[in-house]
Amino acid sequence: MKTWKLVSGILSIIMFVFVTFQSCAAGISNSIEDNGEVGGSAGIIVAIMLLAGGIVSIATRNSKGKGGNIAVIVLFGLGAIMGFTMAGSYTDLIIWAAWCAICAVLALISMIKKPKQIEEN
Repeated sequence: MKTWKLVSGILSIIMFVFVTFQSCAAGISNSIEDNGEVGGSAGIIVAIMLLAGGIVSIATRNSKGKGGNIAVIVLFGLGAIMGFTMAGSYTDLIIWAAWCAICAVLALISMIKKPKQIEEN
């Protein structure tokens, strides 16, 4: 799972750039059309969660505790929830939210499968 955390972290950081630009365009489109949707703003939040989750995923890939995995689950989970619930007509946001959900689920699996540490007294 160390390799997956590194690869998913790098991909998430790269996706941050694309999601940011797309979300800015979607936000401008929402403002011009005055349709009341918040897909652009939600996309910016998803992009920030992608960046933060990617950084935490890379930084904690070799950690022995569960804290890093919990942080990754929370960050990517929030990104997935925001993306799925607020996408509106910005359908690409559902794809980015699905990536967040995949990363959160795999971090959960990594946390569950991690061998328990033997405590020494």
